Amino acid sequence: MIRKSKGSIGLFAVVAFVAALLFPMPVSAEGESYIIATDVTYAPFEFQNEEDEYVGIDIDILEAIAEDQGFEYELRPMNFSAGLQALETNQVDGMIAGMSITPEREEAFDFSEPYFDAGPVVAVQEDNEEIQSYADLEGKTVAVKVGTVGAELAEEINQDYPIEINQFEDSATMYEDVLAGHSDAAIEDYPVMAYAIQQGLALRLSTEPESGSSYGFAVNKEQNPELLEMFNAGLVNIMEDGTYDEIVERYLGESPEAAANNGFFGLLERNFGRLMTGLVRTLILTLVSFAIALLAGTIIGLFSATPSKALNIIADIYVTILRGIPLIVLAFFMYFTVPQLLGIQITAFMAGVITLSLNTTAYVAEQVRGGIAAVEKGQLEAARSLGLPYGVSMRKVVIPQAIKIMIPSLINQFVITLKDTSILSVIGIVELTQTGRIIIARSYQSSSMWIIVGLIYLIIITLLTKLSNLIERRLVKNG
Repeated sequence: MIRKSKGSIGLFAVVAFVAALLFPMPVSAEGESYIIATDVTYAPFEFQNEEDEYVGIDIDILEAIAEDQGFEYELRPMNFSAGLQALETNQVDGMIAGMSITPEREEAFDFSEPYFDAGPVVAVQEDNEEIQSYADLEGKTVAVKVGTVGAELAEEINQDYPIEINQFEDSATMYEDVLAGHSDAAIEDYPVMAYAIQQGLALRLSTEPESGSSYGFAVNKEQNPELLEMFNAGLVNIMEDGTYDEIVERYLGESPEAAANNGFFGLLERNFGRLMTGLVRTLILTLVSFAIALLAGTIIGLFSATPSKALNIIADIYVTILRGIPLIVLAFFMYFTVPQLLGIQITAFMAGVITLSLNTTAYVAEQVRGGIAAVEKGQLEAARSLGLPYGVSMRKVVIPQAIKIMIPSLINQFVITLKDTSILSVIGIVELTQTGRIIIARSYQSSSMWIIVGLIYLIIITLLTKLSNLIERRLVKNG
């Protein structure tokens, strides 16, 4: 049981307890237990099914190999480019995510023997008869997924037939860009694109697949060689006993199971539980981060309001730096760079809490400073003239008035922090927005799902706005 100590130590202990209790993240254990990164928005190789289970060709192959070789693993879902960074910084032990073996990647990672051969293919809207070859793409806009062989092919096409390239973090968003008419075509690995079309996506293949692209399981360079050996040995075994062929047939056979499509309300009904789980994660991330930021921001805000020049400078430096760093950059820095520099491991949840707290603290500090500055100077002077010390004058006279001024802006900052949690999906936190992406990867109903996610945010934010107005009216009435 965690006992709450004084000050920030106790507060961070509570944060750690909440993180461990509600969002346990995989941690390498002694023996044969590993953390494996994957991209769960890449059907049919990895995605989350209706029962919230991670499935797909890659996931089933990994499970079969682990059972064959007798090791345990935990999956850490994140987008593809973040997974590569997690592997490179040893935040995970391995990665399986439809990852093509390329000379460039072999310089940074060690790969298993190829377990699947695929090649990129161009797809366009199903009624688009204009694009039939690479030459027809000249002057057009092409959507690709960041860091993939498809993105490399687009760059090669661009050298011969100038095109505009739009880059996306996941396949579902890339497809939607084509369907919406923002891009004329998309380039994706053939089995992934073919599976999406089989599921009812209104696209057609306009070129033949390229050859020579093979998928491999990856570990960091010269790290976890025993895991790589077990993967290779297990791969041989499941290929020999027919398990491998059964897995591939399950997802790429002639009649794969189509995604259910019952319209807006059917989509909401089928996924309501997991959306609420994502919302709870979003709210807890927000509450924990904002509580820390409120404490730290008040202290730094008071630094700004004191007569001490040294404290003023400290507050100004903090606010300037933290407000100047984009939140996504800060998230990557906390989750990938800091552990590498300090030689420590940090969970995605804790990295997210720290990121949001550091960012929100800077804004809360400015709101505290502004609230104090809005109180008439005569209030402090009158208190001091009565013989009250500076600290007592601030605590008893100025700050109570400043709080009434700050309440609306603080609740507004809480709303902003809540919306900022969506950025943390880049480091593998499955909050509300990432939950929506995972559902889209399975259902290919992006328009309906983003409406649902938007409505959930709208309802929560409207309730918070009403709360802000209620508190403000009561403060004015009692003031």
